[in-house]
Amino acid sequence: MKKLFPIIAILLITFQFSCKKKIDELQFEKNVLNEVFAEIADSIYRDRRTMLPPPFPRIDFKTNKEDTIDFDKRLKEYNRFQDSIKNDTARILLAVYDTVKTYKNHSLKKSETKYLNDYKLDLTLFKNNKKFNFKSSSLFPNQLFWDINDLKSSLPVGVIYLYRIQFNDKKDKGILEAASSCGGGKCGQGYLITIENKSGYWKVSKVKETWIS
Repeated sequence: MKKLFPIIAILLITFQFSCKKKIDELQFEKNVLNEVFAEIADSIYRDRRTMLPPPFPRIDFKTNKEDTIDFDKRLKEYNRFQDSIKNDTARILLAVYDTVKTYKNHSLKKSETKYLNDYKLDLTLFKNNKKFNFKSSSLFPNQLFWDINDLKSSLPVGVIYLYRIQFNDKKDKGILEAASSCGGGKCGQGYLITIENKSGYWKVSKVKETWIS
């Protein structure tokens, strides 16, 4: 029985070391995502207010010709509204699906993913962001039911989704999937995002569109 004690002790130490390694790796990943999150959001978000196309000319059925006066008026109103959005300095309300999902394997490294779990993104870390007011998507109705034609709606301009980061062996590069939508089941788009550590800072180096709906 005494001979078993050293073996059990070694197994316990190995297990504790393995658990600590996984926790350290997760914390490293969280720190990296926190560093690039706002940049990713700015790269992929879709603003429902800007997704509506410009107005089309209407036919005056009395003359059977285009009503150019009415069209010019509506086009000016449309352009004025678009300009007001571009010049608006108020923070943009953006919904975030704050459960970071487990990634799909890509080319940087074929890691084992079975032990990975989803985790919650702490949006309070970005409460002082000057451009965006990030809020959990759980605070709002499902984005599929948003009316993107209601320009006066108090709902977010869109919603974004993120997956966990997959790093290379040196841990100086990573890739992750992300997606965005402007609501109403419209303008959905997927992305494969490459991030790199340059001079001690993590930055987005490439955003590749992968699907659109």
